[in-house]
Amino acid sequence: MSEKAPWITYRPELKVLDCTVRDGGLINAHQFTDTFVTAVYRACLAAGVDYMEIGYKNSKKTFPKEQFGPWRHCDEEDMRRVVGDHDSATNGLKLAAMADAGKSDWKTELLPAADSVLDVIRVAFYAHQVSEAVEMISHAHAIGYETTANLMAVSNITESEIDTVLEAIAPTPASTMVIVDSFGYLYREQVDRLYHKYAAAMADSGKEIGIHAHNNMQLAFANTIEAIILGCNRVDATIFGMGRGAGNCHTELLLGFLRNPKFDVRPIIEVIQHHVMPLRGQIEWGPLVPYNITGQLNQHPRAAIEWREGSTPDDFLAFYDKVVAEI
Repeated sequence: MSEKAPWITYRPELKVLDCTVRDGGLINAHQFTDTFVTAVYRACLAAGVDYMEIGYKNSKKTFPKEQFGPWRHCDEEDMRRVVGDHDSATNGLKLAAMADAGKSDWKTELLPAADSVLDVIRVAFYAHQVSEAVEMISHAHAIGYETTANLMAVSNITESEIDTVLEAIAPTPASTMVIVDSFGYLYREQVDRLYHKYAAAMADSGKEIGIHAHNNMQLAFANTIEAIILGCNRVDATIFGMGRGAGNCHTELLLGFLRNPKFDVRPIIEVIQHHVMPLRGQIEWGPLVPYNITGQLNQHPRAAIEWREGSTPDDFLAFYDKVVAEI
């Protein structure tokens, strides 16, 4: 538990990041309309959210513009079209983009922070990509960005691999080391263990610990609360849990739980009603039996997503038998 303030009141140092457009965009190739992204941006401003992740800063060679929407690349002109001359120093909302190791042209595509509406670059990587992640963090920091380190699929690697990553990240200028439950596999006890491991490794670096929880077993909100109780001061969520497969911790639930009087849930509810719910009739996300199954098996949800897009999407038993037989 944080020694700075008890969780039962509120911790002013606890910051919320809404990643609806970035994580939610994985369900529609980031082809959100400007109207939708603008609505999310204005809702985050009005709700008092601290960070909004507006998309990925990923390679146009890997993700061609003919196939993916603008929020996969976050070109400056696209972002400014919806946020204008955004200034976090004035309005209190920091804009973030995620850059994936192995999928981002970060040496050439990142403008200096002074020339961008972005404030933060979140570096996402798998354990075997940690060397590149360290370079990416250092480069983004050097050109003026706040940075974070997001080790993906932490439930699927060994303790020694986790230790190696934490040892490499500790001396970097990243402000936050994020626990990422990519497969929605973690239970409370595992969140506890990882938090203490991450916190101990970062104790001398001044880094915050973050949590990014997926909802495959309907534990994203519960695991986020657990992380907060332990002392996590950087927490991720998406509006109505929008995200690939089972989705994420819900922004509206998280803001309702936190005791910080600056947060206002109403603007988020308004976006849900007018912009998110219409998408529910077109795109599927949220807890379903196939995602529960992949979560319990500590597997990426791609198999469940492919099954739901196939000819027998509601044959849950056949899906279960298939994935179990392949273990």
